[in-house]
Amino acid sequence: MRTQLKTLVVALMLALPVALPAAVWTAPAQAQAAGTQAAQANYYQHLVDYDFVKQWVDIPPKKGVMLIDARPTGRKFNPGHIPGAINIPDDKFEQMQSLLPQDKNMLLIYYCEGPECVLSHNSARKAEALGYTNVKVYTNGYPEWVAKGEVGAVAGAYIKKLIDEKAAYTLVDSRPKRVVDKDGIIPTALNISDSEFDKHSDKLPADKAAELIFYCGGLECVLSGNSAEKARKLGYTNVKTYAMGHPDWLKLYGAPKTAAAAPAAAGADAQASVRVETGKEKGSVSTAWFERTIKESPGTLLVVDVRDAKEYAAGTVKGAINIPLSELAQKIASLPTDRPIVFVCATGARSGEAYDTAKLLRAELNIYFLDAKVRYAGDGTFSIVL
Repeated sequence: MRTQLKTLVVALMLALPVALPAAVWTAPAQAQAAGTQAAQANYYQHLVDYDFVKQWVDIPPKKGVMLIDARPTGRKFNPGHIPGAINIPDDKFEQMQSLLPQDKNMLLIYYCEGPECVLSHNSARKAEALGYTNVKVYTNGYPEWVAKGEVGAVAGAYIKKLIDEKAAYTLVDSRPKRVVDKDGIIPTALNISDSEFDKHSDKLPADKAAELIFYCGGLECVLSGNSAEKARKLGYTNVKTYAMGHPDWLKLYGAPKTAAAAPAAAGADAQASVRVETGKEKGSVSTAWFERTIKESPGTLLVVDVRDAKEYAAGTVKGAINIPLSELAQKIASLPTDRPIVFVCATGARSGEAYDTAKLLRAELNIYFLDAKVRYAGDGTFSIVL
């Protein structure tokens, strides 16, 4: 009997070291599963996936949708969010609900930190209680967005924090040099124009894991997004954009000390019986003259939209042709000399660089650019934002 009892005790002692580690290692997975199941009990009823959200995310932002990050501002939204999203933390919903659109039928897409996070679901229900009728929740949220290989965006406060802490990062202004010289640059940033990215990519850090942040002229400007993708193709793995860009920085922190003063007003110019009223910036046209000419005698000038093809397709000046800035040098010979040519874009940045490029390649052309922020409708109409 004693022999049998001793054998049983030894067997139990030998079994314990094997059983205990298994219990220790399976507990976290069980806890995570339990956490997700608990969260699912609080999920909002209308859920969407990555593919649904992807079709609504773009720069410039698409109309008819508002993407809302329900996470805390400082620790989550500022260091990384889906480009174009606004931040209304769930715990500040009541104080910040005025940021929601007036149109109660607009599509609202809430997201937060993944399947175990219920902040977006809580906010979605609050929005529905306010009368919003088209509310969705992207359950997998920002973690899945970056896991799918999408570029995240940062807030101006995050960049300010990096500057103040003298952190290791590289901030790149993707606007043309002429615009940077005129409007100034964010402190610590280096200027690599998107159109000359390949020529100056050697200015980027050798470490492909280094943090790179690209910015340009705001949510209507695609240059920083273009440069970010080029950096990723070069093998950089920690690439972000500051989608709100330079205009947001000025709003938050004022004009940098390096900002250049605006040039003196230029006089009028004329050719082929067309009197062109110029603007303050060399080579630019008066916005009032441009609007009046397009309305009264559009055939007297050639408008060249130098934005990307997808931007042009979404809306442009009636009668304008599309030559993306990246293709201008190859197509410069196609431009006529018998009438004024006005380059346009969304902010005046790319149109200004197009003017510089065309002047350099074909000095005989009668060329100008529209130095203004412009919003285009799909019916050929446009509005200049002063």
